[in-house]
Order: sequence, then C-alpha cells, then structure tokens
Amino acid sequence: MNTLSAFILGVVEGVSEFLPISSTGHLILTSRLLGIPSTEFVKTFEIAIQLGAIISVVVLYWKRFLLNFEVLKRICVAFLPTAIIGFAVYKVVKKFLLGNSHIVIWSLFIGGIIIIIFELLHREKEDATKEIASISYKQALLIGLFQSIAIIPGVSRSAATIIGGLTLGLRRDVIVEFSFLLAVPTMMAATLLDLFKSAHAFTQDQFGLLGVGFVTSFIVAILAIKFLISFIKKHSFISFGIYRIIVAALFWFVV
Repeated sequence: MNTLSAFILGVVEGVSEFLPISSTGHLILTSRLLGIPSTEFVKTFEIAIQLGAIISVVVLYWKRFLLNFEVLKRICVAFLPTAIIGFAVYKVVKKFLLGNSHIVIWSLFIGGIIIIIFELLHREKEDATKEIASISYKQALLIGLFQSIAIIPGVSRSAATIIGGLTLGLRRDVIVEFSFLLAVPTMMAATLLDLFKSAHAFTQDQFGLLGVGFVTSFIVAILAIKFLISFIKKHSFISFGIYRIIVAALFWFVV
C-alpha cells in the first residue's frame, strides 16, 4: 500500500460508512481492485480508518453526547450486543471474514434484495418514535442486535441498524441519526481492540498511511452525513439496494 492507495481507501470509507452499502465491503473490494494484498496491516487499516469517519459524528453531534444523558444511555444499551458478540468472534472475523471478497459480494447482493423488499413493504406508523430520547431500552437493545449482524463484511452496519429501527417502529430520521451516534462507541471499540492486538507489528510508514486514511475519511464522511440527512427527507433506500446488487454483480465477474 502507498499514500495514494491510502487516500483512495479513505475516500471510499468516508463516502460509504453511513450509507447502507457497507463501508467494510467496499474497502475490501477496492483493495482487491488496487491490487493490495490482504495482509494483517491492511485488515487493521480497513478497520482503523473507519474511526476517522466516526469522529465526524462527534464533531457534528457533540451536543447529543455531552448534553443529553438520556440519548447517551440508549447508545450504551444498543452498543452492548455488538461489544459482546464482536469480542467473542473477533479472531474468526479477522482471520476468515475480513478480506474475503466472495462473502462481501454475496452480502451486498442479498442485502440489496432485502432493502428493496423491506422498503416496498414498510409503512411508517403515525405513532412512530419521534425522538432518540424516547427510544425504549428494549428497542435500543434490539437495534444493537441488528447491528451485530454487520460483523459479516458486506452486510452494512448502517443498513442493519436502520432496517432494525424501522421494523421496531422508529421514524426514519430518528433511526438514521441514532445509527450515526451508535457508530461512535462501536467503531471506537473495534479500532482500539484491533490496534491493541496488532499495532506492535506496524512500521512508522504504516502508521503514516493510517493517518492519511484516517484524515481523509473524516473529511469526506462529514459531507456524506449531510447528504444522507438530506436524502432521506425525500427518498427511500431502494436506490441503495439496487446499487448494492449492481456492485455485487460487477465484482462477481471482476474478482
């Protein structure tokens, strides 16, 4: 990997982290296109630069973290399932799933179909939860369980949480913002765990590449968040489902 590759992957991460298209899946497939071998550093890089995108949420939503304890409590409850399951299967995911382009392709394809079918059938109820602070702890816990499905590369953390939240009766804009906020502890924990286990083997140049990807994903993610907030006011996620299917089909022939 070189600086240009790190920059490109940072852009891909920033664009895809909060859209229901799987940032991890896109990073894995982009790495394959760029001819980057699936080494331990690359696997860590694909996890760590996601933290750059997540920090953009802190910048945009810091008041919700620092000034609203009710929101923070619900984020903590939703984070628990992913924390427990993620820690339990960390070695399996790192060794067998990350870097596996075939799993990504099938996850993108199946996920795309699920998004399209869900959007065609889903109807938002009049009594849908209208505030994050009004989410029940049971709903928060179940959203966390939905998020844990995204441990499989290509599933998409945001897609899993958004569909989960809509299924549980949350308003679309509420679950999208909650998904943004829930990403913060989730990706911080994933990044810190991976760096703790792997960073000792990295060179100074590799840490520099991490820095490039981190900063790039942070800047691009701010724009992506603003785009998604604007997009959901007028559109469903069907277009993202179609996009996932097209990307999966294209990569099926390329990879």
